[in-house]
Amino acid sequence: MAISERMKRKPKVSASQSDFGTAGEPMDRAHPFYFGFVATLGALSAFVLMRALASASQVFVLILVALFLAMGLNPAVEAIRKRGVSRASAVTIIFTSVILMVILFGALVVPPLVNQGTQLIESAPTLLNQLNDNATIARINEQYGIIDTLQNKLTSVTSNGSLLISAFGGVIGVGKSVLSGTFTALTILVLTLYFITSLPQAVDLGLKLVPASRRPRVAVLTEAIIARVGAFVGSQILVSAMAAIFMTILAVILGLPSPIAIGIIIFVCGLVPLIGHFIGAAIYTIIALTQSVSIGIIAFVGYVVYVQVENYVLTPKIMKRTLAVPGAVTIISALIGTSLLGLVGGLLAVPVAASIILILEEVVFPRAEKS
Repeated sequence: MAISERMKRKPKVSASQSDFGTAGEPMDRAHPFYFGFVATLGALSAFVLMRALASASQVFVLILVALFLAMGLNPAVEAIRKRGVSRASAVTIIFTSVILMVILFGALVVPPLVNQGTQLIESAPTLLNQLNDNATIARINEQYGIIDTLQNKLTSVTSNGSLLISAFGGVIGVGKSVLSGTFTALTILVLTLYFITSLPQAVDLGLKLVPASRRPRVAVLTEAIIARVGAFVGSQILVSAMAAIFMTILAVILGLPSPIAIGIIIFVCGLVPLIGHFIGAAIYTIIALTQSVSIGIIAFVGYVVYVQVENYVLTPKIMKRTLAVPGAVTIISALIGTSLLGLVGGLLAVPVAASIILILEEVVFPRAEKS
C-alpha cells in the first residue's frame, strides 16, 4: 500500500517538460561531406529513375501513341458534337467507324493478299527464268551467279523437308509476333478510347496546376496545340489517300488484280511513318511481279517516283498550309524525331514542331520584342 501511494503521489512529467537536449548547430551545407552526400543521393535517384523509365519505355510509347491518336481524333469528335450530339455519342460514332474500317480492310485486303502470295510462290521459278532472257541480267548472272543462287535456294526450300521444319518454327515465331501485335493494337485502342473520352477533363485538371492569372492564355494555347495535332492527323490521312488513289490508278493501267484492295493497302501503309512506304512498295512490287518481270519493274519505279514527289513536294505544301510549318522544318523535324524515337518519333515530330513554333510565336517572340 505504501509503494502504491508513493506512485500515486509522484508528479507526472508532461511531454513539453521533457529535456531532449539542446539543438546543435545547423549542418554546414558548404561542407564537402554534405555536398558529396547530396550529389551522390541525387545521382542514385536519377539512375534508379532512368532504369525505371527504361524498363517501362514500351508502356510510355503506347501511352504517347494513344494520346496522339486521341488528340488527332478530337477534331472529328468536336465536329460531331457541334450537331448537338453528346461527347460520349460522338466518341462512339468515331470508334464504330474505325472498327468498321478495320473489318472492311481485312475483308477486302487479306484474301487477295493471300492469293497473290500463293501465286507469286508458284510463279517464282518462271519469273527467275524470265530474268535470264534479259541480256544484261544474263551477263551479270554469268559473272556472279545471282539468278542461279536464287533458283537453288527456291528449290531447296520447296523440296528439303528439314528446311520446311525450320520454316514451321518460323511460322510459330510469326504467330507470336501477330499475337503480340494484336495485343498492342488492342491496348492502344482502349487507351485511345479512354483518352478521347476524358480529354476535356484531363485538360481542365492540367490547367489547375497553372497560376490563375495565366490560366486563360494557357488554355487557349493548349486548345491550339490539340487542334494542330488534329490538323496533322487530317493532313496525314489526306497524303495517304492521295498515294492510294495514284497507286490504284497505276494498278489499273498495269492490269494488276484487285486494284481497290491494293489501294487500301497503300493507304494504310502511308499512315505508318518512316517504313510505311517501304512496306507498301514491297507489297506493290510483289503483286506486280506475279504478272511479269517488266510490270514489276515499272510498278517499283512508279512507286519510288511518287514517294519522292510526296516527300519533297506534296507533304511540305500540305503541312505548311494546315500546320503553318515550313517545308524544311517538316523534313528536318521528321528526320530528327525518327533518329531519336524511331517510328514514334517520326509520328510525333511534325505536330511537336508545329506546337513549338506556336509557343515561339505567341510567347517567346512577343517577350523578346518588349525587352
